[in-house]
Amino acid sequence: MNAQLTPVEIQEFQQLLPNDTPAQQALTTLQQHNGNLESTFDELWQEKVGKTDYSKGKKSLLQLTLNEIRAEICGDDGLQGKIKEYTKNPGSASLLNSIIGSLVAVAAVNGIPMDGAIATIVVLYILKIGINVLCKYTEPDSEGEQGKNNNS
Repeated sequence: MNAQLTPVEIQEFQQLLPNDTPAQQALTTLQQHNGNLESTFDELWQEKVGKTDYSKGKKSLLQLTLNEIRAEICGDDGLQGKIKEYTKNPGSASLLNSIIGSLVAVAAVNGIPMDGAIATIVVLYILKIGINVLCKYTEPDSEGEQGKNNNS
């Protein structure tokens, strides 16, 4: 899924996090990529880690990263709860900053070099697609494809 933010959504996040330098860097890069979260993630990752070819199959670098930390995100009631709470109160800058900070910590525990700018893009991606979608439908099957839709 190639999630994209509209110019209005980007502007809303810029206004929500005016003093957060890494978030502003991420949002400026996001504007340069016309709201495309995956290409923005790729650029920020390359700036931090260097140009690395992770393209195994058809998954983007963002999807590969999400797959590495999905269990921690989806299994962490605190982080998942914060994301769900933010979706109910999207004007809370402190809650959004808390989610970004928590994601940086989760990534560090998993050995993923994620700074605030990269974490901002990951969080915006999760908010765009929804935490329930991330946790239910991004589980890789044996063929490396996205999991099946299990409507309940």
